[in-house]
Amino acid sequence: MEFAVPVAPVSALQVAGHTEVFPVNRVFCVGRNYAAHAREMGKDPDRDPPFFFMKPANAVVQAGATEVTIPYPPKTSNFHHEIELVVAIGKGGSRIPVTDALKHVYGYAVGLDMTRRDLQLEARDKGRPWEFGKSFPKSAPIGPLHRAGQLGVFNAAAITLTVNGQPRQASDISKLIWSVAECIAHLSEYDTLEPGDLIMTGTPEGVNAVQRGDVMRGAIDRLGEIVVRV
Repeated sequence: MEFAVPVAPVSALQVAGHTEVFPVNRVFCVGRNYAAHAREMGKDPDRDPPFFFMKPANAVVQAGATEVTIPYPPKTSNFHHEIELVVAIGKGGSRIPVTDALKHVYGYAVGLDMTRRDLQLEARDKGRPWEFGKSFPKSAPIGPLHRAGQLGVFNAAAITLTVNGQPRQASDISKLIWSVAECIAHLSEYDTLEPGDLIMTGTPEGVNAVQRGDVMRGAIDRLGEIVVRV
């Protein structure tokens, strides 16, 4: 029996103010990178080395100020929002020094790491991988990328999320335990970063469940907002 080999779809993000798009290669995610969120997840926020997990490229959904819809995924009854700063890598490299790390950044965006929390915690407690809790299609709505060169110094900005107009998450990216530069440097020790890679840098406290029909509005100062309906 013969099968037609499908052409792999290309996930891409808009670039704010430009007609070009940014093709997505891989999506790395930093776990527990805000102290208050680490505490709410029952973990000690001491500055241990950062750890990473991954989402597939088809997790990425182009989002923005115009509302987009994502599906409520199967096999969960505890579907959580996590608002995050997303970093897009424009220049690859390995063993990147912290002092050079920001030279590899193409741009920044607002993103959501949507999580099947019940599956994640069950896997965590059994010492198993998190894939079913974190790595599934349409679990990473991300706004347009803002070029790093046009933002200048970008190490402090309010990050917020509301659900149906009610505040859920509010912090500042300056409270990252591991900075953007440190995350890039650390990750590049283990894997050669490539153009098109995304790094979701972790979420602040206030994560909680959403239901079908809920509307999430996430924002980071200078990066705009995304509006996502479940």
